[in-house]
Amino acid sequence: MTVVEPVTELHPDRVRLTFEQADGQVKETRVPAGTTLFDAGSWNGVAIDSTCGGHGTCKKCKVRVASGSMPLSPVDPRAFSPEELKAGWRLACRAEARADLVVEVPPLQTRPKAALAGVGRHVILRPAVQKRYLELTEPTMEDQTPDLDRVFAAMDDVELQAPLDLLTDLGGTLRTSDWKVTAVLCDDVLIDVEPGDTTARRFALAFDLGTTTVVANLLDLETGLPAAVRSMLNKQQPFGADVITRISAVMMDPEALGTLRLRAHETLAELTAEVCEEAGVEPGEIYEVVVVGNMTMIQLALGIDPEPLSMAPFTIVAQTLPQAKASDFGLAVHPRAPAVLFPALGAYVGPDIVAGVLATGLTLDRRLRLFIDVGTNSEIVLGSSSRALATAAPAGPAFEAAQIRCGMRAGDGAIEGVRIRGDEVELTVIGDVEPVGICGSGLVDAVAELVGAGLLDRSGKFVLGEGPLAERFGKIGEENVFHLYEGVFLSQRDVRELQFAKASIATGWTILCREFGIEPTEIAQVLLAGSFGSYLSAASAVRIGLVPKLALPRIVSAGNVAGEGAKIAALSVTERHAARAVLDEVDYVELSGRADFNDLFVDQLAFPG
Repeated sequence: MTVVEPVTELHPDRVRLTFEQADGQVKETRVPAGTTLFDAGSWNGVAIDSTCGGHGTCKKCKVRVASGSMPLSPVDPRAFSPEELKAGWRLACRAEARADLVVEVPPLQTRPKAALAGVGRHVILRPAVQKRYLELTEPTMEDQTPDLDRVFAAMDDVELQAPLDLLTDLGGTLRTSDWKVTAVLCDDVLIDVEPGDTTARRFALAFDLGTTTVVANLLDLETGLPAAVRSMLNKQQPFGADVITRISAVMMDPEALGTLRLRAHETLAELTAEVCEEAGVEPGEIYEVVVVGNMTMIQLALGIDPEPLSMAPFTIVAQTLPQAKASDFGLAVHPRAPAVLFPALGAYVGPDIVAGVLATGLTLDRRLRLFIDVGTNSEIVLGSSSRALATAAPAGPAFEAAQIRCGMRAGDGAIEGVRIRGDEVELTVIGDVEPVGICGSGLVDAVAELVGAGLLDRSGKFVLGEGPLAERFGKIGEENVFHLYEGVFLSQRDVRELQFAKASIATGWTILCREFGIEPTEIAQVLLAGSFGSYLSAASAVRIGLVPKLALPRIVSAGNVAGEGAKIAALSVTERHAARAVLDEVDYVELSGRADFNDLFVDQLAFPG
């Protein structure tokens, strides 16, 4: 079919693409207008041939536009004959979709460099960090081209800029290396010129700067694989277990902001040293870092006053922060390494949630899916490729076992699983040691099992009956408790704390379902995210009403999707564009002030029948 030349018109915000693959599979998707066919394919698991990762240099990403309008790019005539161009052949990485298209994708001739990340995401490797080995001609009296211009001329296929401090050592490096050097590019910036051929070594660091735990992934940008992964407690912990107490610390003490920033930097620096030592990587070989976290953690790490986040109208300093450097986070990696930051939807649906949406591909999937990051402030996103809504539910610290009488973090001695089998109570304890407390997942399990055994009624009140299990009931002061182990018990107040937390989250997703005009049973999949969500039993979550009552295989522990989103951004500049597009694809729903919130919240306090 001949491709019709485009007409001048206002293009829609999103266009529909139909990919017809060589194996007979057909995949339809909607993407933002202007997205290249290569990027649209990689977002949706359509493998388009490429060895340069979509940079337009290998000319292998050949596709045929079978229906629709696609103008020629400047590179297309160099890749195809006039007859092929007339038949609709285009280079996918240069073909921007501005209208609905049907695209035929030939079978692969080479194996694309790709990585699996996030929740089943197939990410084409296209890191911002690129290396080019150059063998330059030495200047002569007849050729007095300046050093920087000489380097630029050897890479005339890209338009580059260079920071001033690069010139400090450029002349010496060129001459001592006999004009054989490696240029290090990050996007369109020349960040270094290294002696010799170092093209096989390029790394990036992806951080999940959590309120409690910080995770570092050192990524080999040649393979897309982690070279080392480490985690540790955030050194800000002495200032409070949650963001509100840390913001309060800043409000009460003018010196606290500087101290909190320093503690975040120390945490990131220590993790950097650990992953570098483990992988045998020099810090100077890390040319880029990606940092995700909630908005409070990001602002504290950058020394930005977080006080406006804590009170109405809950404003953030910027939805998209200006370009940052690794040094802004106290990191002694390559001195010109940039720091990539995610945008935020709002004060309490921050960069970590945008990263999670990216990692799950929630706005790229035709299925309606529910994403819940369970925590003190629980973020909820409901949506698909056609529409998405987000909100934040203040769940309180129950899921982290704070304010629970025998609560503790998920460390050795914490009960993380509870099962009632007849007259027996079976406990799963972290570290296979004697129980000394109970963590969040154990709390949910314990309540769910007591509900299932008829020892908690729908209102959350203990049912003091007879039999072997009844012997586990007792009193601490005037309060009824259920003994899980000697010295470890569940109190009536603990149950109430969990009820308030789960009711807040359930009210959040119920309101989003109402905004969509759907019943919760129409949700195709529930994704439980975050460190707590990774260990939460799907059966227990359903039994207490934390998530919609769906078939258990439809409830998936998504893991640390914020960290996965950071990894994806490090591996692909294309995915960074997708992250920025989330701001236009997801609408925020504010729960506070809604007339229906209190009534729905009260309804959700009861455990399902």
